[in-house]
Amino acid sequence: MPTISVIISTYNSVEWLKKTLWGYAVQDFLDFEIVVADDGSDSETRDTLQAFQNWFPAPIQHVWQEDDGFQKSRILNKAILACKSDYILMSDGDCIPKSDFISTHLAYKEEGYFLSGGYSKLPISISKAITQKDIEQQRCFDIKWLKSQGLKSQFKNIKFKASGSFASLLNYLTPTKATWNGHNSSGWKKDILAVNGFDERMQYGGQDRELGERLINSGIKSKQIRYSAICLHLDHPRGYKTPESLSKNANIRKKTREEKLTFTPYGIEQ
Repeated sequence: MPTISVIISTYNSVEWLKKTLWGYAVQDFLDFEIVVADDGSDSETRDTLQAFQNWFPAPIQHVWQEDDGFQKSRILNKAILACKSDYILMSDGDCIPKSDFISTHLAYKEEGYFLSGGYSKLPISISKAITQKDIEQQRCFDIKWLKSQGLKSQFKNIKFKASGSFASLLNYLTPTKATWNGHNSSGWKKDILAVNGFDERMQYGGQDRELGERLINSGIKSKQIRYSAICLHLDHPRGYKTPESLSKNANIRKKTREEKLTFTPYGIEQ
């Protein structure tokens, strides 16, 4: 059994998925598995994953479902069941992990907690410019290199310089709540199963946060690691983001918070 299962969600975004997987290929901890949660991609994604499986340093599972619109919650639930480890890290197929991404999650993991990480969002120009070599040599996490590619100066860039006790201090001081973020969070499989996974009524907009709210309602605490576990978010359009889905999801989250719900009947078990 692998020490940790890493779920990566994707949908017809092969170039970004390749860059993400190159990041996992150079992790400093390799006793993990990748579980690709594929919400209906065409055969190009399948063929790409088969090619990666031939040389990748960890096993890759491809969990796929028919394209039925934006059904990320449903495919994530299928991926959770497919995970072989008792500890799960979730991210997306447009997020390149730093080489210590997995080992950092493992260093902070603790019974009764889930971990909440963030991301550094890149503009489309840098997202396209990053090559396999940039990832393998970790240049894409060097602030000087990023600025040479056009990254604007902002406080968030401190993530690229922070490490050790300084990163821990920033985690402690940040006003950002430690929520379950689908691009960078981890927790115990048994805790996720106990709240019945993701609510499959929810499409784009906060379905990951709602899972975290049920975990917290059930007594699980959250731990902030946004300055320790670093990943780069590659830019892309979001055609699936609609006012209807945002409104519907906001109402579901409101009910979860107000009624302190710990379980959804619309999750893994229905």
